[in-house]
Amino acid sequence: MEVGPREISTNRLTLRPPVASDRGLWVRLSLDPALWAHATRPMPASEAHASAEFDACLDRWRTTGFDLGVVEESLRGRTVGFGGVRQADAGERLRLTFCFDSAVHGRGLAREAARAWSAYAFEWLPDLPLVAVVGEHNVAAARTARSVGMEAEDTPDASTGDGDASRPTVFAAPRVEVLDRFDGQTRESVLDLWCAVNDDGGAVGFLPGASRSAVAQALSAHEEQMADGSAAAVLLRATGGSVVGIGFWVAEANPMLAHTRTGYRIMTDPARRGRNLGRLLLAAMHRTARAHGVELVSVGVRSGLGITRFYERAGYDEVGRVPGAIRVAPGDDRDDIVLSRRLDGRPMVADGRA
Repeated sequence: MEVGPREISTNRLTLRPPVASDRGLWVRLSLDPALWAHATRPMPASEAHASAEFDACLDRWRTTGFDLGVVEESLRGRTVGFGGVRQADAGERLRLTFCFDSAVHGRGLAREAARAWSAYAFEWLPDLPLVAVVGEHNVAAARTARSVGMEAEDTPDASTGDGDASRPTVFAAPRVEVLDRFDGQTRESVLDLWCAVNDDGGAVGFLPGASRSAVAQALSAHEEQMADGSAAAVLLRATGGSVVGIGFWVAEANPMLAHTRTGYRIMTDPARRGRNLGRLLLAAMHRTARAHGVELVSVGVRSGLGITRFYERAGYDEVGRVPGAIRVAPGDDRDDIVLSRRLDGRPMVADGRA
């Protein structure tokens, strides 16, 4: 299994694998009763038990290449917690877990870290369901789970509890599907999503108020590409079955461009804005492209919507811009911007040949 960068940086945090010198923090947090008030399993019985759990974490890093890691405040270089994604349930699921020092609660650090960990899992870790298991009264953890794109499953998963721990609820991330054709129900769900994004002002080929038939015609063009093997659709499907995100990778006919793909119609449910879905969708698209040997991907965006910042945070660089190429309305011309990212770890550097 290919595992990505071992260290992740966010606006305020550095998320890294643990080292031996982190044992003290792990033990201290593991034995803080205040952090176990809503836990889904009992607190370790002693320092020895907590230390043994730390050793097990180090072993999992050595054998699988991922597990819980350390959270540092980047500017201060201070360790403030542990968390990450580990295998659970005999390897059948991935579980998002986090534990932060009480002194930093209320600052949104868990949300910031959890959003980064979940996107990392979608791009790099085994293709398994991603869940978070939350104690029934742990309002803050439930809020964090929702902020990373998860939804509560229909029934609490009592089997993940233990002893006197509170009854847990399982929050599940959307599932990724890579399709070369749509069944009827999926096609209607994609149309619902596309129309909702149009009407919300999203830059996905139409202006607000576009008819469903016009959108369906554009979707048919993508389906023709899917049928001839030049395109694939990457979907995010919510626990209830609806499509909450979609993007298309399209290959060029030129064999000299076989190592590249261009992304089209990358969109997520506007009713779930701020829930990390765009980040999860793009991460899933990167995983899909990389699995097909793609080295370089590009997207085109419209200026004036702040979309470039989203892609830049995901590692893209602006590589081209045509001023005023998109006419949204009379007197409202926008730039057509191309952003690219390498998926093979190499930097975006021109070869210098004119």
